[in-house]
Amino acid sequence: MLHLSRLTSLALTIALVIGAPLAFAAQPAPAVAPAGTAATSKAPLPLEELRTFAEVMDRIKAAYVEPVDDKTLLENAIKGMLSNLDPHSAYLGPEDFTELQESTSGEFGGLGIEVGSEDGFIKVVSPIDDTPASKAGIQAGDFIVKINGAPTRGQTMTEAVDKMRGKIGQKITLTLVRDGGTPFDVTLARAVIQVKSVKAQLLESGYGLIRITQFQVKTGEEVSKALAKLRKDNGKKLNGIILDLRNNPGGVLQAAVEVVDHFITKGLIVYTKGRIANSELRFSATGKDESEAVPMVVLINGGSASASEIVAGALQDQKRAVVMGTTSFGKGSVQTVLPLNNDRALKITTALYFTPNGRSIQAQGIVPDIEVRKAKITNEADGDYFKEADLQGHLGNGNGGADKPTGSGGKPKAMPQDDDYQLAQALSLLKGLSITSGR
Repeated sequence: MLHLSRLTSLALTIALVIGAPLAFAAQPAPAVAPAGTAATSKAPLPLEELRTFAEVMDRIKAAYVEPVDDKTLLENAIKGMLSNLDPHSAYLGPEDFTELQESTSGEFGGLGIEVGSEDGFIKVVSPIDDTPASKAGIQAGDFIVKINGAPTRGQTMTEAVDKMRGKIGQKITLTLVRDGGTPFDVTLARAVIQVKSVKAQLLESGYGLIRITQFQVKTGEEVSKALAKLRKDNGKKLNGIILDLRNNPGGVLQAAVEVVDHFITKGLIVYTKGRIANSELRFSATGKDESEAVPMVVLINGGSASASEIVAGALQDQKRAVVMGTTSFGKGSVQTVLPLNNDRALKITTALYFTPNGRSIQAQGIVPDIEVRKAKITNEADGDYFKEADLQGHLGNGNGGADKPTGSGGKPKAMPQDDDYQLAQALSLLKGLSITSGR
């Protein structure tokens, strides 16, 4: 199973790739041995290091302040072996593996935040829309310094996540630090997180917004439905589309490929490179573009990662969309989940992915075509200007049509772009692209 979530958190919002790559993931351990020479596979065991390992185990069992059984020591050794490879490789015990599998449905228990680790602290990378975390006002970049009063500094990611999990409805208090300010508490209730992968709406007549919160198994199918809904609501062909991938942590590789496939007619979408034969994958468009080639803007930011970067990078390289916002997260590696005995699994990094033009996003991210930073919009009320139509005895319009005196426009309906500077700028650009393309 190819897995593209950028974080080490195993219990909150991990996505799992299933479908075609499943056979590869389910192969036994020898299938993932490095594809090298015969000499490599017959390399002698590191006997000296194994003797040291056995000696350390004996010393711990003999001298540690409390008794420790062999199973605990060996599992901890395996966890250390995986966790020290890179931030995304991990050993999954039965509970973690079950949670990983369940998360592909888009429904799981928790608070609704993607978390990472920075300088020994737990950092919020992105809250998920319509979850307890987002409703409580938790923001990307917040540091979680305490959980129910217990400091998080020095805790492992798994330990912190375990403390944030619990019974549905049970309350938890997080102590947060934002932008180096004074710590403050946020109390929220754990809930079953039902992530709505895709949302769509018309921003104005002819201009649609599709927001993807994360890439799940059915995200490609949901985007197809969203495009159909926008066309139906608009009543005719759209003039332009905004694809909002901000704070999208990634997820299923195949879903990202399917999303891009809805917007291009031909060409490469993404390819991966690794040390084993099965990690060399290429994905190309199937020619089922459902967007009718209308002008397009993709919004990204520092919370856009992994599968989000695949989509943005592909549409950027294929000259299909203008990418706007700020540089993305930079998670360009692919994880494969390898089931073991006793309901356990390994999640290990097996490849890097590349955009159609051969760019590796790892630790660099997608740089937007037009940088637009987040800003606060302050709307000033227009004055009630006196107009020609207010004058007594004014002439009528020679071409017909009703007069438009002061106040005839009415109060406009509140829309998402009213309070979202980046979205407002994307819509303005989209209108310009639509005009210059003759739509």
